[in-house]
Amino acid sequence: MIKKDFDSIVRVMICVFLAMSLCFIPSCKKSPQEPGDKTATPTPTPTKPDVSQAPADNNSSLVPIQIELPKPMFVGTPQDTRVPNLEKPTGKMRPPFLAPVGTKNVAMGKSVASSDEEPIIGEISYITDGDKEAADGSYVELGPFIQHVMIDLEAVHEIYAVVVWHYHMQAHVYFDVVVQVADDPDFIENVRTLFNNDIDNSAGLGVGEDMHYTETNEGKLIDTKGVKARYVRLYSQGNTSDDLNRYIEVEVYGRPVE
Repeated sequence: MIKKDFDSIVRVMICVFLAMSLCFIPSCKKSPQEPGDKTATPTPTPTKPDVSQAPADNNSSLVPIQIELPKPMFVGTPQDTRVPNLEKPTGKMRPPFLAPVGTKNVAMGKSVASSDEEPIIGEISYITDGDKEAADGSYVELGPFIQHVMIDLEAVHEIYAVVVWHYHMQAHVYFDVVVQVADDPDFIENVRTLFNNDIDNSAGLGVGEDMHYTETNEGKLIDTKGVKARYVRLYSQGNTSDDLNRYIEVEVYGRPVE
């Protein structure tokens, strides 16, 4: 009887031991994080970049345009140029102006028309002849009141800058300086104003918000931001010295529309 009970106890202990041993045997299944596990959490598929947030363009295709400047020629007694809304001089050279590769002065040698068909001094053609010096024989003098000159580029161009030199032998300020472009010589179709410092609309072209400026050998550079046009017209109405309108040169920097 005692032996039978002992055998039963031994068998129970053996079963318990085997059950406990099974609990400590390592699983053959790989952890989800182990390398090579096909059941691991997949890496999210990369999405395409949002092109709407990418810059539309960069400056890699922009280069400084080459603007040759005449000699500075302030002479004589300085004129009183205290006028409203006048730019303060920076005391340093104008920084380089960047434009697309291939931009050049497309006004050189082009035909010019004027509201004053008989200038007091000089010829209208002086305005696009490349001579920017403030000397006799280099400028054209138009009559008083509002006058304009117009350049025909002979084809539509992308225009990035207009640079105008009025008479700069003395520190004059010209009034009602307005620069416009259009698709036709009568300035009826698609007229756009690129610069206007006529603060009281005395020229009848609208009230301008641009500032008056003092004439220097650098000329006035107007950023035209690639506007497309064939005709360029520039207005003025006298200056701080007298009622006459003197132009030395106008350069139009652009490239033909393909």
